Amino acid sequence: MNRANLIQPSSPLGATCRPDGVAYCAWSPIHRRIEVEIERAGEIVRRVPLQKSAQGYHTGVDPEGRAGDDYRFHLDDGPARPDPASRWQPAGVHGPSRVVDPSVFRWSETAYRRPAFRDLVIYELHVGTFSAAGTFRGVIEHLPHLVSLGVNAIELLPIGDFPGERNWGYDGVCLYAPARCYGSPDDLRALVDAAHAAGLAVILDVVYNHFGPAGNYLADYVGDYLDETAKTPWGGAIRYGHSDFAGLRQLVASNPGYWMEEFRIDGFRFDATHAIFDPSPQHLLAELTEEIHHRGGYAIAEDSRNDRRLLAPVCLGGLGFDAVWADDFHHAVRVRNTGEQEAYYGDYAGSITEIARTLRDGWFYAGQIAPFHGKPRGTPAEKLPLGSCLHCLSNHDQVGNHAFGQRISGLISREAFLAASVLLCLSPHTPMLFMGQEWAASTPFLFFTDHEPDLGRLITLGRREEFRHFAAFRDDESLAQIPDPQAEGTFRASVLRWKESAGAVHAPVLALYRACLQLRRENEAFRPREMQEYQVEEQPAGVCLLRFGAPTVDWVLLVDFLGGHTGEVDLGPDAHWARVLSTREPRFGGDGGSGWAGVGKPLHFDRPEAVLLRRQA
Repeated sequence: MNRANLIQPSSPLGATCRPDGVAYCAWSPIHRRIEVEIERAGEIVRRVPLQKSAQGYHTGVDPEGRAGDDYRFHLDDGPARPDPASRWQPAGVHGPSRVVDPSVFRWSETAYRRPAFRDLVIYELHVGTFSAAGTFRGVIEHLPHLVSLGVNAIELLPIGDFPGERNWGYDGVCLYAPARCYGSPDDLRALVDAAHAAGLAVILDVVYNHFGPAGNYLADYVGDYLDETAKTPWGGAIRYGHSDFAGLRQLVASNPGYWMEEFRIDGFRFDATHAIFDPSPQHLLAELTEEIHHRGGYAIAEDSRNDRRLLAPVCLGGLGFDAVWADDFHHAVRVRNTGEQEAYYGDYAGSITEIARTLRDGWFYAGQIAPFHGKPRGTPAEKLPLGSCLHCLSNHDQVGNHAFGQRISGLISREAFLAASVLLCLSPHTPMLFMGQEWAASTPFLFFTDHEPDLGRLITLGRREEFRHFAAFRDDESLAQIPDPQAEGTFRASVLRWKESAGAVHAPVLALYRACLQLRRENEAFRPREMQEYQVEEQPAGVCLLRFGAPTVDWVLLVDFLGGHTGEVDLGPDAHWARVLSTREPRFGGDGGSGWAGVGKPLHFDRPEAVLLRRQA
């Protein structure tokens, strides 16, 4: 199945403003008759019957309709339901849908050009906790900070509307409706407009592998759309490849184009692509990446399989993603610094060998057996497109799935965090920062929800049970200390404290990130296009060494995560090397010393440190 073979309805799914009124379209093959119930000021003013096609699309036009109308669909003689393709749910996911006219918004930025994917430095943020306001317009307030930091793309955690007022976004049930707790659709447009004016691309995290547990009325329209024989972490898999659910596939296949056309979104991060099953000739993911690339956008996969098919072009049988989250880097660096080896961290020894291979190839597991999982993982990583592996030290999962939402900057020494930060920022792969990381924010990022009480109690219990297999939480008393996701205080504790970024403890960390990202932006050596333009070496002294530049090596980065290493390093003949940056410099809060004393002298890292050297003429 592919999009060309689908029967398209006479108008897009949902409600569309037209010169002749508002056109409505819903896909519901299991119902004979659908009527649109129109509300204004909370009063029902009329019902408009829709005509059903042979393919299950119910369409019609309300000639008196206009933007701002609230509506529900009456399914046969059953109760009224919100629209699965709603553009806005101002009264919540259980309330009526609202007609939106995207043409009313006046865009101010006309000269914006998307950065090349290879040049991206991505900043992941959660709209609700990024600013004190917790809104789309609250993000705008801090865009100057992001520009001065040196990132050029922001990635928003999922914004499709969800039940309650607080959520990470992965419980979303409205793929087309910006979460009303963050603002109106035009508030999101204002954020994108302001970001583009500042030179920042906007990437949306989208969830197509499951729908949230509350407020999802899709089954009322289409019947049993889950295949229980294909299990995902959230239950049965969505039947994207089944011919009886062609309209459901269209609901998702049209979604990226909607965001790009009506909101000028630049790209997408796809949540858990390994949990999207499709046996049809063209996989849904390939269909989506082709549509995104046709519009000039980016497509990033979150996928733990290290499967190079994700990155192969669609014309060669791949899925066509520009990049994939390559968590081997995070895991290996974390284990190196913390020694943690519970759960999936048990697949890593934290060795310099692991880190060096991951930096060289993009990911570590390329078919060998992963000890914790007890089976082979990954495919060969040689000759992956440079920049196609996205690396991080922190992301919403790795922070938020810690029982107390602790950031890695709070779990390891300051020196080790700074050394790892330099490696991330200057690595040849695509770097991503998690909000607040750039100043080692003191705030946690906890798991939080706002479900109705009965479901909320199950969420709280389930959250605590997740940690029972960890040694620190094997008794009920310890489990009870884990913050309650349903408590508003859990959410409030996760809101960034922006004032601290200028404080004596945090400002030097921010200065380091700014310095490194400026180096990355101004020197293409840190954004190599060819594999031969960089080398990664494991030094006997326990130091990771990266050489950048071609045909001559112009830069050398030395990183020691643990300290206590002494040894020789060969920087090559007939060259004078000057130190450009050390994490021990006073401007970064250090003592002014360094484990590198000059050419021909042995390294002596008595503490964690990163040192960047440049060849002098």
